[in-house]
Amino acid sequence: MTIIAKCRFCASSDLSTFIDLGETALANSYVKPESLQLQDKAYSLHARVCHECFLVQVDDVVLPSEIFSDYAYFSSVSSSWVEHAKRYANKMKQRLDLTNQSLVIEVASNDGYLLQHFVEMDIPVLGIEPAANVAKEALAKGVPTEVMFFGKQVAIELLNKHGRADLMTANNVLAHAPDINDFVSGFKELLALQGVATFEFPHLLKLMKHVQFDTIYHEHFSYLSLCAVEKCFTQHKLRIFDVEELSSHGGSLRVWACHESANYESCPGLDKIRQDEECGGIKSLKSYSGFAKKVAKIRDDLLSFLKSATKDGKKVAAYGAAAKGNTLLNFAGITSDMILYVVDANPHKQNMLMPGSRIPIVAPSELGKRKPDYILILPWNLQREITASIAYSRDWGAKFVVAFPDLEIF
Repeated sequence: MTIIAKCRFCASSDLSTFIDLGETALANSYVKPESLQLQDKAYSLHARVCHECFLVQVDDVVLPSEIFSDYAYFSSVSSSWVEHAKRYANKMKQRLDLTNQSLVIEVASNDGYLLQHFVEMDIPVLGIEPAANVAKEALAKGVPTEVMFFGKQVAIELLNKHGRADLMTANNVLAHAPDINDFVSGFKELLALQGVATFEFPHLLKLMKHVQFDTIYHEHFSYLSLCAVEKCFTQHKLRIFDVEELSSHGGSLRVWACHESANYESCPGLDKIRQDEECGGIKSLKSYSGFAKKVAKIRDDLLSFLKSATKDGKKVAAYGAAAKGNTLLNFAGITSDMILYVVDANPHKQNMLMPGSRIPIVAPSELGKRKPDYILILPWNLQREITASIAYSRDWGAKFVVAFPDLEIF
């Protein structure tokens, strides 16, 4: 294990603390019943901002292979995310005029949640996914998938094997790359000369504005602004020509990139986000100070509610065994004496324990059997989808609770 001494993009040694969340277990390392007697490994979770390129990043304290090789996140569990992917596929086919002679490559293709839609349209695809257990699900859907970590050398190997891609997509993975330079340079190698690469990632500006500190965990090595991403892409001779704002994950960006010499004109969305970040202080170190106080308030408000509910004899459950929930629970020191269990629709997580907090994970059907008084929604970005799916809990008077950006009971 090592601690970064320099920025993972620009190598500046001028870094300062954004938020230090202490020692925490890996957010997606769910505990199997047979490992109950073993202690969770805990690693420092310390995010810093680079004074030169303004990339926010966590220290290197754990190898990517420990995080991603056997992964518990399956994208298709969320119906709204699958629908998001379907809309994207239809949009890209039309905008880029993709045909059965094109090639679409997704990096971190997970269980085929996105590429399956291109397959249905007879557009050739290739998924690249480092987690073998997740890739297996994609293969079962008929999505060709290579099990590997993406980078420049892998891109060269894939180029020789499959040719250049007309469209490359990377959803919520740019932040997962420990070596962001090697990762981005792979797109330069594999993208067709007039090809397009799109990247979706949670917007740092939204994280700061809405105090979304629970999106900080070890597998997110970087926290991204357009400012930082543009600097990185430019260094690797890729040009961003369009940016879309998305509601997913609490506020995300989709950036469109091409080779420097490609004939795509810049779109209004690019200047709009540049201006938003300028006004939001992305390039001002003062904007990053005071974040810890806002984080502490969210923690303290939630703890106050849970202690009061426990004192009153109320039963509290949580919905969604999400990685962001583990950051919140572990930072706040919440265990099963405050939250009795977490329900989750993902069968791969059921009958396991949340890392660190050791709160048991059960199927959603348990809600109707146990009838909690309160249900804390951990993946607040899916609040609408979750409340609709368990609306029946209101039959016994259950109330929903969210902690971000302020504690709300409804």
